[in-house]
Amino acid sequence: MAPLIFDLSKVHDPNDVVHRAVEALAEGKIIAVPTETVYGVAISGLHEDAIERLCESKGREATNPFALALKSAEDALDYVPNMSPLGRRLARRCWPGPLTIVFPNISPDSVVTQLPETVQRRICGIADHEGGSLSSETLASGTLASGTLGVRVPANQTLLNILRFSRGPIVLTSANLSGQADVIDAKQVVASIGNWVDIVIDDGPCRFGQPSTVVKIQGDRCEILREGVIARKTLKRMANFTALLVCTGNTCRSPMAECLMKKHLAKRLDCKVDQLPEKGVTVVSAGVAAGMGAQASRESIQVMAEQDLDLSLHESQPVNDTLIRTADLILTMTNSHRNAIVSHWPEAAGRTHVITNGREDVSDPIGGPSELYQRCANQIEQHIEKWVAQLDLNLPECLDE
Repeated sequence: MAPLIFDLSKVHDPNDVVHRAVEALAEGKIIAVPTETVYGVAISGLHEDAIERLCESKGREATNPFALALKSAEDALDYVPNMSPLGRRLARRCWPGPLTIVFPNISPDSVVTQLPETVQRRICGIADHEGGSLSSETLASGTLASGTLGVRVPANQTLLNILRFSRGPIVLTSANLSGQADVIDAKQVVASIGNWVDIVIDDGPCRFGQPSTVVKIQGDRCEILREGVIARKTLKRMANFTALLVCTGNTCRSPMAECLMKKHLAKRLDCKVDQLPEKGVTVVSAGVAAGMGAQASRESIQVMAEQDLDLSLHESQPVNDTLIRTADLILTMTNSHRNAIVSHWPEAAGRTHVITNGREDVSDPIGGPSELYQRCANQIEQHIEKWVAQLDLNLPECLDE
């Protein structure tokens, strides 16, 4: 039986297609969906019958697990509550996007334990026990820890809307038979698997036309299982530890703090300041009311030069979404700076701290004499030393060629 095909370029209301897809998933049907990488087939993670039909139709071994598609990185924490700092870092920076992260040792607190038994086995790669079935109690009590869980937040708006309206997670796999080439448009989907999908959503050719990169993360260890859209070099950069220093105009306090943090991190990692990126560490600064491209103040440049630190090439920048999402640690010069960030980006509250731990503010030396800048730098450095000494950098392993 031929599938229903919805061409998003021709429908009057794309939201109607989203609702039709959500209803089909809730009924246990199999649908073909667009992603930014290749076309995929999706089923509801709440339907045991659907996942068995998917395995049989695709020709997939039961021990070769399917991935889950989720609507956000925050949602992923319900499924991987024990996600490591490195996993959180990559999820925050790469999702929505073409990265599938595989996590081992599924926690008994994971929402996965609330999914149907067959679904648990098929997404975690757990074979039937001696030809029989595993009870939900057995799965929840520790058997899941022997499996893995692949998770992805796709960057296709139609699929994200389907995920947002769906009651549970979506099991997602490529829209082809196992072992065959990936498909990148709806016509190829129909030609390849049109005999066993119920709906095909046509959103034109996929943006990238190649599979997602797949990595396995355990603690600080990152193993590339498949290099796809995100190249190894890019992934290594995204896995770096990043610190963001924040003041008001990004011409005095935060640039000096950036220089001083680089100095002490280089000392801790036994390298030169310009070698920090190679070690997996990035330090930047910005201002909550900064413009673009202003130089550091003359006095700040002078005070840093006395420590052989070069601030002459600094250019100011405002705090923005990308900087906040990227940063693992955000240190502000005052409580008001922290309040401004947290009020605009509440999801960053746990990563945002006043550099003095809130006991006092680092006062703005702007317009004052060089001695005031020196006292300001001394105050900043005193606290930077403490932060650098206690930091757990969670630097990634095994991403080098």
